[in-house]
Amino acid sequence: MNLGLWWQQLLLVMAGGALGAGGRFWLTGVLLRQLGSGFPWGTLAANLAGSFAAGYLAIWLEDKGPSALYLRAFLIVGLLGGLTTYSALMLECLLFARSQRSTMMLMYLAVTLFAGLALVLLGARVAMQLRPLA
Repeated sequence: MNLGLWWQQLLLVMAGGALGAGGRFWLTGVLLRQLGSGFPWGTLAANLAGSFAAGYLAIWLEDKGPSALYLRAFLIVGLLGGLTTYSALMLECLLFARSQRSTMMLMYLAVTLFAGLALVLLGARVAMQLRPLA
């Protein structure tokens, strides 16, 4: 393993992660102010947008050659890893369960998982259709 390459990727993951986490914090704040605190709209929006972006980027990076290694580290592992957060999803489910809102918890989980899966597939399909023919 090339240790220099590993450190470069690590730094890209860290930089992307910081930007992604900052983006999630910003998005959550905006949606909290706009839609209120009755539902975790910010986490849902971050996870769904991140699902679409992950599918899109996975396909887009396929033909990028050696630079894909760096782009994948920064964009997918770092940026999207920091933006999307299933640990926050699970914490919010715990809070719903503890506040006797199990129906809301199940709805939130279902929307996040099924819409996230649909959006990662949609992102991949959009990228395949936009990819220039070789």
